[in-house]
Amino acid sequence: MALETIEIRLLQVFDAIYQTRSVSVAAVALDLGQPAVSVALSKLRHHFGDPLFVRTSGGMEPTPFGESLVRPVREVLRALDVVMGQQNHFYPGTSKRLFRICMTDISQMVLLPGLLKALSDAAPGVRIDVLPLSSDIARLLESGEADLALGLVPQLDAGFHQNVLFSQKFACMVSAHHPRIRHALSLEQFVSENHAVVSSSGAAPVILDQAIERLGLKRKISLNIPHFIGAALVVEHTDLILTIPERLADVLHGRAAIKIFPVPFELPQYEVKQHWHARFHNDPGSQWLRRVIAGLMSDK
Repeated sequence: MALETIEIRLLQVFDAIYQTRSVSVAAVALDLGQPAVSVALSKLRHHFGDPLFVRTSGGMEPTPFGESLVRPVREVLRALDVVMGQQNHFYPGTSKRLFRICMTDISQMVLLPGLLKALSDAAPGVRIDVLPLSSDIARLLESGEADLALGLVPQLDAGFHQNVLFSQKFACMVSAHHPRIRHALSLEQFVSENHAVVSSSGAAPVILDQAIERLGLKRKISLNIPHFIGAALVVEHTDLILTIPERLADVLHGRAAIKIFPVPFELPQYEVKQHWHARFHNDPGSQWLRRVIAGLMSDK
């Protein structure tokens, strides 16, 4: 029997015999039959090439070699106790963990207030770092530098998991004081008025641009800006139209001097998902965070 294949139970038998100086008492202590302990001792003797214990008037006394094994055997058993005692758990109420989430400015507006409220109630020690969605997202998730990515991230494929949070569609936003668009937005107005467009905030602007191009429509673009939030603030004080994801429109509606209208033509919906790497699929902390986010988004 090779050393690397020696069974844990054999080491436990060795230690029990050493402590009790008796095969029968060791059997009781280990809840084993005496024959099983005798067989185990025989295997140990064969493996080490030494009797290990010999019968004396005072019981089973260790040989010098057997005595030399006591300390390393007990160190192994203690180490195994530590290893087997480790539980892969996550306790939100006491955790001090930092989670890093990649998200667009839209997700920040739609998700973060509710998420931080949920954490303050259930996991007050947990902290959140928000990272931008970038071309480096796959590496960040794989390395663990980011725990989750929220949004539409089609470049994540093999090795990644995902689940759909909600389906998203678009709406049009104008200033509440727009001089020409008052109670409704027509297709003619959409084409004739000036627009603000967003150049980089996840995949939503790309979907929008491609859909408008397929329909053969042209927008008169007066402002190109990197983020939806900045665009929304500008639109509130100008005559521009901004086509915006509907959930962000819902968040902004009532908080700014704006009006929200349906897009005056058909646009496809798209799915907003949370993405994570397979390495962290079974991580209890990551699983907990994903459940919290999914619950918050399903309530919207």
